[in-house]
Amino acid sequence: MPPVSAFQAAYISIEVLIALVSVPGNVLVIWAVRVNQALRDATFYFIASLAVADVAVGALVIPLAILINIGPQTSFYTCLMVACPVLILTQSSILALLAIAVDRYLRVKIPLRYKTVVTPRRAAVAIAGCWLLSLVVGLTPMFGWNNLGAVQRAWAANGSAGEPVIRCEFEKVISMEYMVYFNFFVWVLPPLLLMALVYLEVFYLIRRQLSKKVSASAGDPHKYYGKELRIAKSLALILLLFALSWLPLHILNCITLFCPRCHKPSLLTYIAIFLTHGNSAMNPIVYAFRIHKFRATFLKIWNDHFRCRRAARPADKDPPEERPDD
Repeated sequence: MPPVSAFQAAYISIEVLIALVSVPGNVLVIWAVRVNQALRDATFYFIASLAVADVAVGALVIPLAILINIGPQTSFYTCLMVACPVLILTQSSILALLAIAVDRYLRVKIPLRYKTVVTPRRAAVAIAGCWLLSLVVGLTPMFGWNNLGAVQRAWAANGSAGEPVIRCEFEKVISMEYMVYFNFFVWVLPPLLLMALVYLEVFYLIRRQLSKKVSASAGDPHKYYGKELRIAKSLALILLLFALSWLPLHILNCITLFCPRCHKPSLLTYIAIFLTHGNSAMNPIVYAFRIHKFRATFLKIWNDHFRCRRAARPADKDPPEERPDD
């Protein structure tokens, strides 16, 4: 294994820092959904699924990315197995975000029938389906859409025999045709565009309901739709951060495929990688600052388990009135 340079040491330090923020933060999200009855509905189940993927990024993908950066000599399929987990987890995150968007749409489109349509059982089936589909998409390179042929030709051209041994690098084993035509153009870009349209429709429906005048005897829907608007804004922010974090790397992949002679500064590539990994650490911060139920539960967990002091108010009860940042 080659010696670690000063630049690689800096890269590893930043990756470790991201992992140290991402793993505890997302474990806290999963913990909050588990202990707070108020967080046990479809939206928060999907958020927990997203948090599971983010925990795996910090605990598995980042260590593997560090390993790839060091560049050990491995067999082709060993390197391929190291490269595939990030594809699986990225796809799982995208599908979880899509499920969250659809769930919020149903909440404002059919509020009276929502609980009969979106049951915990159906949410669990949807989560299982998202993970199964993510496995299929992410493991597609293992089924043959990879760079094995090019590696074998280069190995034979050097007069070597037997199974190729390569320096493990992502682009050496993962086909850019797969990354651009299949991964990006089919499983990343269309879902992101669809989610953007869904949230636009959600905001339109909510604004339309909030603009209606309601008689005093008919009950006031403004509280319900006002709460939905605040939560939708928070979840749309999660989507925006995901898109801003992942699009730069996919754009660089497109440049690699369509303009192989174009120069890509290595620093730009590293920044794009940091953005993708750092996205896993962003979500718990957004939940803590923008969704009161999460913030209250985080504080309760902290007080109960890390300060040995119970919170003054149980976190599984909603606050007396919704705050502007809920």
